[in-house]
Amino acid sequence: PWPVMGASEETTTGMHRLRAMENENLLPFPVIAVNDSKTKRMFDNRYGTGQSTIDAILRSTEILLAGKRVVVGGYGWCGRGVAIRARGMGASVTVTEVDSVKALEALMDGFRVMPMKSAVIDADLVITATGGTDVVTLKEALLMKDGAILANAGHFYVEFDYYGIAKACKSKKVIKEFVEEFTLPNGKRLFVLGEGRLINLVAAKGHPADVMDMSFANQALAANWFVQNKGKAENRIYLMPNEIDNRIASLKLESMEITIDSLSRKQINYLESWE
Repeated sequence: PWPVMGASEETTTGMHRLRAMENENLLPFPVIAVNDSKTKRMFDNRYGTGQSTIDAILRSTEILLAGKRVVVGGYGWCGRGVAIRARGMGASVTVTEVDSVKALEALMDGFRVMPMKSAVIDADLVITATGGTDVVTLKEALLMKDGAILANAGHFYVEFDYYGIAKACKSKKVIKEFVEEFTLPNGKRLFVLGEGRLINLVAAKGHPADVMDMSFANQALAANWFVQNKGKAENRIYLMPNEIDNRIASLKLESMEITIDSLSRKQINYLESWE
């Protein structure tokens, strides 16, 4: 069999797993963290996930976002995109976080920040986007108001405890495609979307090609990097070299017929000098 030169990973959750393997010296070959590339996470995660998540929720529920109280669990690049898009459509957005730096950033970006158990009380729509598990459990679900909506834009159905909440329900019925009505033990109705799976893939078309092109360019150029560095790379995680990131950004701008300024030799000398 052909030896594996390396692998590239473009999901946040995937990188969590690979870093865990690296920490235990279990990586069998080199890996490039495409997800950490600026031309991936700043665009695919933020704008792609942000738009496609809102698109999926509107397709499946047909609600009016303007005036709704929306809670976004997590303020990574995906959570930022969802929060910004929801606010842009007139929703009042609250962010929940476990990272103090990200929480502070969300606050200074103009969002309310509080724990999930407090945020869900008056929420019309709760969207998880953490890459973690049990962001919303039965405990939080019971605090939600009658008719609230719960969706996941993070990764697997474990972002919120879909099966735990479903098991505790007094009744459950399908309202329409991708929408289930759970009657909780306290009699409140909770509308759950897409069985807790990634809502932008379940109920919509995923990310637009206009943003995925940069992600796939990262993957292609990562493969090329492995060929060029065959036999040199160690079995660890590498970041995408800045020159490749910049090349992808330049190609994207060129495809959009956008030109930018360039530094003169005098400007370069000024920036590079300590004198």
